[in-house]
Amino acid sequence: MVKTTNPAAVAERLHAGAIRLLRRVRVADSEAALSAPKLSALSVLVFAGPMSLKALAAAEQVKPPTMSKLVADLEAEALAVKTVDRADKRAVTIAATAKGRTLMEEGRKRRLALLTKSLRTLSARELQTLAAAAELMLALE
Repeated sequence: MVKTTNPAAVAERLHAGAIRLLRRVRVADSEAALSAPKLSALSVLVFAGPMSLKALAAAEQVKPPTMSKLVADLEAEALAVKTVDRADKRAVTIAATAKGRTLMEEGRKRRLALLTKSLRTLSARELQTLAAAAELMLALE
């Protein structure tokens, strides 16, 4: 176990660990039969709630035309729906459908099952350390 108080060294290890972990659990996403960008956009809609195209594009760090295509694809698969703002007919709100929410929740369960299986190989002390680290990571801005 690396012992350091150097923020840059910790950042390097956290980054490497987060990327590796995401790659391991992303295998479960193949069952969803959606591209990673579509899954990511749908995830934002499911877990953050309905939002404008501009806000969704910003959350996903893409340009609005790119997000517009992703949303159209999600709509075509009945995973998301657009509703026109009553006050401003030019504005739309995008929301996940029940089918979209179910798809994301099932995917989350599969990813958590994979992660749980890996965590079962750790000692109680290692699990406590990871639990504390997870809380710290969630508190970072």
